Amino acid sequence: MSKFTDFLEQKVSNPMARLAEQRHLLAIRDGVVSSLPFIIVGSFFLILAFPPLPEKWALTQWATEHAAEILIPYRMTMFIMSLYVAFGIGYSLANSYKVDPLSGGQIAVAALLLTITPSVVEELGFVLPMSYLGGQGLFVTIIVSILSVEIFRVCKQRNITIKLPSQVPASVSRSFEALIPVAIVIVIMTIITVVMGVNLHNLVTKITAPLVTAGDSLFGVLVPVFLITFFWSFGIHGVSVVGSVARPLWEIYLTGNAEAVASGVEKLPHIAPEPLYQWFIWIGGSGSTIGLVIVMLIFAKSKYMKQLGKAVVAPSIFNINEPVMFGLPIVLNPILIIPFIITPLVLAIISYFATSIGLVSPTYIKAPWTLPAPIGAYLATGGDWRAIILVIVNIFISTFIYLPFFKVYDKKMLEMEKENGE
Repeated sequence: MSKFTDFLEQKVSNPMARLAEQRHLLAIRDGVVSSLPFIIVGSFFLILAFPPLPEKWALTQWATEHAAEILIPYRMTMFIMSLYVAFGIGYSLANSYKVDPLSGGQIAVAALLLTITPSVVEELGFVLPMSYLGGQGLFVTIIVSILSVEIFRVCKQRNITIKLPSQVPASVSRSFEALIPVAIVIVIMTIITVVMGVNLHNLVTKITAPLVTAGDSLFGVLVPVFLITFFWSFGIHGVSVVGSVARPLWEIYLTGNAEAVASGVEKLPHIAPEPLYQWFIWIGGSGSTIGLVIVMLIFAKSKYMKQLGKAVVAPSIFNINEPVMFGLPIVLNPILIIPFIITPLVLAIISYFATSIGLVSPTYIKAPWTLPAPIGAYLATGGDWRAIILVIVNIFISTFIYLPFFKVYDKKMLEMEKENGE
């Protein structure tokens, strides 16, 4: 067993840990995560505009009449999330290179805005289309944010900057150091967008269309579910690794559904936004460990398992399962790794088909991840009570799958306690 554990740690865990710390992936992750407050707050205005209440109620009628005004905060937050993501990516990547992070964030935003060609509207003048600043513009946002900061870094490292005397305040000096990199980025983006007339968003959309379609399929759901639990099995935060790559897709699906709701479309276009994973698959945390916690509370015979079950139940209700991951542990545990990987795959299949055939509404609200799953699922689907039923069914299935594996491990723990005279 020790040789197997050493092999996993040296050949799998360490390389994956290094991948998780790759600066560009970290910058993408930090950029998207930094926008979550705006996405969450903005998405709740969708609930206010389309409350999950009977149509005859006065509140529902009032919301329908004032939907355009209620949706303004949504338009300024979640609807233009790429703007916030660009600044976050630029800031994080510049900070990792030890160059001015504020300038990095600003350069990334400028690069993103210059990918969009303004339109001329009578009486308004130049108007910037906002649609490319939403989820559908995330791929372009990631590309131009990284490239613009890389230009900034190269200029800084090769002293292609304007240096002012030491007596000048640091804030002013940093601004002038960014002058040449900003000029280079603006000129390059202007040549691409204005002179050459290239619509980067349309180009990237065509290139990534197969990926977007595949990510919204059952296979596209199962792959990240498997990879996240696989990485977690070796103590690597799977959501951080996989999410850095997959989250732009998830946000495209989420904003696509949200915009469909805001536009009055009845059939939402996407099945697999991130809330599908959060509320129907990761119940209790990665690996759907809420079922394991229930099994611990009911069936544990060893003293350690009984005590641990009582200690972790409260965090698990709020989807915090690090105490379970490292307390049992599940990490590098050949017995519990099996249900840890199998359970979310089964729940993913059930949840995907339940959503695709209309048993449960697709998700389009970004509810805070620490909510208990039934509440989070209800809010994420815009008030679909059937989502609560699906969560309960999935919890039951999770418990059923974990039970036999836990009994084997609990028996082993009980024998160890007897040997130690506990």
